[in-house]
Amino acid sequence: MTTSCYIHIPFCDDICSYCDFCKIYKKSGNVIKYLNALEQEIKNNYQEEVLKTIYIGGGTPSSLSLEELKQLFSILEHLKKDKKIEYTIECNIESITREKLELFLQKGINRISIGIQTVDEKSIQKLNRHHTKEQVLDTIKLVKEVGFSNINVDFMYAFPWQTKEMFLNDLQFFTSLEVPHISTYSLILEDHTILGNKQLSPINEELEVWMFQTIQEQLSKLGYHHYEVSNFAKPNYESKHNLVYWNNEPYYGFGVGASGYVNHIRYENTRSIQAYEQGRTILEQHIVSKREDMENECILGLRKMKGISKDIFKEKFHKEIEEVFPIKTLKEKQLLEEKNGFLFIPKDKIYISNEILIEFLA
Repeated sequence: MTTSCYIHIPFCDDICSYCDFCKIYKKSGNVIKYLNALEQEIKNNYQEEVLKTIYIGGGTPSSLSLEELKQLFSILEHLKKDKKIEYTIECNIESITREKLELFLQKGINRISIGIQTVDEKSIQKLNRHHTKEQVLDTIKLVKEVGFSNINVDFMYAFPWQTKEMFLNDLQFFTSLEVPHISTYSLILEDHTILGNKQLSPINEELEVWMFQTIQEQLSKLGYHHYEVSNFAKPNYESKHNLVYWNNEPYYGFGVGASGYVNHIRYENTRSIQAYEQGRTILEQHIVSKREDMENECILGLRKMKGISKDIFKEKFHKEIEEVFPIKTLKEKQLLEEKNGFLFIPKDKIYISNEILIEFLA
């Protein structure tokens, strides 16, 4: 049964120089026309399940006006919601207002995810973001004042120009915000982004590893649980929605550029706003084979610090995981560990997890 749903809102006031998500300048897009297409996609595909998580991402959902947001929430009334639903919306500092926050609260939103990335002035400029440190402090205070306690902030590091001092200043600032969830991302210079097109050299690998390990150490000292490669949470504040992805469970993906996994079919929606608004929604889809499903179970599961449950693997696939993957070899090489029936990548090997996954699948 599908009990989670992702909603993509592609509109942004500005395009960040590192972003390769499906997005469009808000001033050049017809929001109402897009929302009408979104409503039609939901009506055509949603099977009336009671949802335990909804995540409104983007783009920048908070860039919508108050009236546009009211139309969005009116559309989402079609979705049946569990009484204990985790209901998240992504926001940027510059587009958060008291009126929008009060609307979110009224419509059942109970988790706010705020894109900040950095408060270093040089980095803000190079990433084409537009907030200040003072704005961040004022906004976080406002979000708490209005009544939200479940708050995530995005923290980015490993910029080509970043020094240890710049990094430590950012880290100190983020930990001072006293929010229960922090998502951390090292910058990837993606093709077809502004930074990617500048042919910049990535940061020194040793420095990046040091930054990652410093984040682990500092957040652990402050009571954050490192529960997934990029995510840290205070107790009971783990992202239930993102755990659906990492647990290889089904979810709807609605909106341009969204992807979903329903009834053993993985699908990707078109990234063309025009095609989407004309109802040509799905770009490609395929039925997931048993072998692919087992691989996904492991690739996604090994992102979690807790790892893969051997019992759940056997229950899902009627095979011992050791029959399918080279577990013994990886354990002998100390690239995998086992504890309480879970297989996981050791903490000191997380930064080479991609290499471990390649060997795992081989």
